[in-house]
Amino acid sequence: MSAVNHSRPASGGAGEAAVYDPLRLCIFATVALLGWLAGPVALLFFAGLGLVGCRKARRSGLTRSKCLLRDTRLVMGYLTVLALAGAVGMVMWIW
Repeated sequence: MSAVNHSRPASGGAGEAAVYDPLRLCIFATVALLGWLAGPVALLFFAGLGLVGCRKARRSGLTRSKCLLRDTRLVMGYLTVLALAGAVGMVMWIW
């Protein structure tokens, strides 16, 4: 059996097309797995963390985000809804 090298040479020529790296998809899948395992606790934690970070950035002058919602007020509203959903989920999970 022969070993096949599937890696591309690192020549860096201008004519070479960039190879798509699905790292973001791997990250999204890992976050989804952690969310599934930790449930509403993870949702409340990460939404709260994002809300604190977004609020701090807004106070520093950021008004437009790279998030799909663009406006930081909308992002903070979205994260607030997620945090509330996580809190409700935790209450339902405990009962």
